[in-house]
Amino acid sequence: MNSAYIASARMRRIAVRGLVSATVLAAVTGTLTPGAALADSGVRNGTAGVPVRSAAAEPADQAQQVADAAAAGARERVHRMALSYLPGHVRTAASNALRRTTGDAAIADFFGPQGGYEVAQTLMRDPRTVGRDFSTRVLGVHQAAFSPEVRAAADRAARGTETDRAAFMKTGYAEAQRRDRLAREADPKRRVVVTEQHRASVRALSEGDLGEQVRAAAGSALRPGATDADIAEFFGYGWAMGATLDMEAYRQRGADADVRRHHALPALIARAVSAENALRSAEDPAKARTETEQAWQVVAEHAEGARATWLAEQQVAEARASSWQKTAESAKGSTDGLWKLMAAPAANLQKSWTTERTAAGVEAGFWTDLADRARAGEIRVRG
Repeated sequence: MNSAYIASARMRRIAVRGLVSATVLAAVTGTLTPGAALADSGVRNGTAGVPVRSAAAEPADQAQQVADAAAAGARERVHRMALSYLPGHVRTAASNALRRTTGDAAIADFFGPQGGYEVAQTLMRDPRTVGRDFSTRVLGVHQAAFSPEVRAAADRAARGTETDRAAFMKTGYAEAQRRDRLAREADPKRRVVVTEQHRASVRALSEGDLGEQVRAAAGSALRPGATDADIAEFFGYGWAMGATLDMEAYRQRGADADVRRHHALPALIARAVSAENALRSAEDPAKARTETEQAWQVVAEHAEGARATWLAEQQVAEARASSWQKTAESAKGSTDGLWKLMAAPAANLQKSWTTERTAAGVEAGFWTDLADRARAGEIRVRG
């Protein structure tokens, strides 16, 4: 029974050595992140990314291999963060942790309280960072054909000083939006005719599965008192801003959760390894065996919870990729000027979410391996 379980677990994994970069596409611009693309094979069921262990190892060696696999997986996770589209402060902190000469201790510090990741979150809330991120985000979602004034103002802010960016965020953005709206209304060539079909399309998007912020943007365009200009601006940039915020939230959620998991994992494994190593000299072998089984069970449940979360995130990413693909195809095939604005950005979003799906599978693969190793530890201790 023991060997069958371990063999089954081994068959569920794909042996992939080396550091795997989280090649995540920019949400709207479609820019490829640095690093190699993640392989898609084996990731749908969370089975990629970890070396297969040797079945011939001694029990003590097998226990230590779990700790070694956890340490290697933590370093690979930091490496993927360094190459990701997470905020710049997080990428820098991850890169710094990888460059430090203290090895696994540097990685543990990155995940820990007041470590690199936590410090990066504090820096992200700094008004200077907020202003820079805001101008960059606005620049990324506004097309010059629809919002030339906003594009120009955002570009000046992005290239300007901290004061310039603060002013743009406080009043400059709204003023540029107003200038664009007035220019569209005054120019017959740029004037947008909003039809009931446009409203129906926005209503469908407000109830669809493109993302929470996309739904919110669509709902705002349909709010009581909204005008045709609000519908036009939803097509022009509102949906894209919502989609960008949804992508940022998805990435941040996954990173936050994994930081907590990786921080907790070494102590859980150390407790199980120590308990197993002490079994031979235990005064009460039955009690010690039960406690050791329970320690490995805690490790397994920790890893299985993480695996389940990442597989759920993978499903979210797959659903979003499918929805954006359908939206892109509809926009590309449309002769309507407003729908046409969505075609290329929506296609880029489909690619981005497809890459996020792949990345989620890599994370699920690591936690699958850890869970398998911990469950094998339970069985090994049980004898």
